[in-house]
Amino acid sequence: MTIDLLLKNFYADLRTVERREELTAETYRESVQIFLDYLVEKKIKLSAVNNKVLLYYLADRKTRGMTELTLAKDISALRAFGSYLVRQGFWEENFAALLDRPKAHRDLPRVLSVEQVDSLLSVIDVSKPLGVRDRALFELIYSCGLRISEACGLLIENLHLNERILIVRGKGDKERMVPFGETAKSRLVAYLNDVRPLLVKGKAVPEVFVNYKGKAISRKGVWKRFQELEALSGVHAKVHTLRHSFATHLLSGGMDLRSVQELLGHADLATTTIYTHVDDKRLREGHAEFFPGHGKK
Repeated sequence: MTIDLLLKNFYADLRTVERREELTAETYRESVQIFLDYLVEKKIKLSAVNNKVLLYYLADRKTRGMTELTLAKDISALRAFGSYLVRQGFWEENFAALLDRPKAHRDLPRVLSVEQVDSLLSVIDVSKPLGVRDRALFELIYSCGLRISEACGLLIENLHLNERILIVRGKGDKERMVPFGETAKSRLVAYLNDVRPLLVKGKAVPEVFVNYKGKAISRKGVWKRFQELEALSGVHAKVHTLRHSFATHLLSGGMDLRSVQELLGHADLATTTIYTHVDDKRLREGHAEFFPGHGKK
C-alpha cells in the first residue's frame, strides 16, 4: 500500500469511524505524513516501528525546533494512527499509546479592547456589497464569540432574526444557542436583504455567508479578508482574537464563568477559566500603568 493510500484510508477512518472533526482529521493526517516521511528517510518499515523508533522520531522533531504544543499534537496523531493500524492488522499493539504528551505551555490569548474592535470593524467599506457582508460576518463573530468554522457553517435555518438567536453547530457536532444584539441584527438584515440575493443569484445555498461566486464562504476566504482589515486598521490580531475578546469582555462586564462557557460551547469549564487569567493580567497592567511605583521591590 502506498503512503498516499494509507493516509487517505486513515483520514476516512478518522471522519467516519472515529467521528473526528474535519480540522482534527486534517491535522492528524498531516502529522502522520511527516512521520511516514521520516520512516522513508531512515529506511524503516512501518511494520518494524516500536517504542524506540517513536521516541527517536520525537527527539528528531524536538531538535528541529518543534514546540511542546506541536509535539503534543504529534503524539495525539500517532496514538490515533496506532489505533487505526492495530484495527487494520498492521500492528499487533499500539506502541504510540505508551507515549506521554508533554505539558505544553500555553500563552494567554491575545485580547483586543472594545476600542480596537471598533477600529477594526470601522475600516470595512460598507458602500460595497462584499463590505456589507464582511461587516455582518465579523460583527457576528465578535458579538457571538464564534469560531471561524462555526461562522462559515452557519445555516439560514439556524438564524432567527426576530428572536436574535443563532443555533450554532460547534465541535463534536454539539449545538448551542447564542443570542446577538441589535447592531449585529441590523448588519445581518442589510446583508441578507440587499447583498446576499445578488451573490447567490437565485441558487439555493443553505449557508448564511457566501463568497463573490455565491458559494459558502471558506475559512481561507475569511482569514484572507481579515488580514486585509488588519493591514488597513493597524490593529494586529487574528480572526480567533475576536472570540477571545468576546469572552474576556463578557467576564470584565460581570458575566459568570458558567454562562460564558455555555456561550463559547466549551465542554470543560477549565478551558473557559483561561479568560479569567487574561482579565487578571489586564488589571495588573492597568494598575502598573497608573501606579508605577507600587509592587516593585
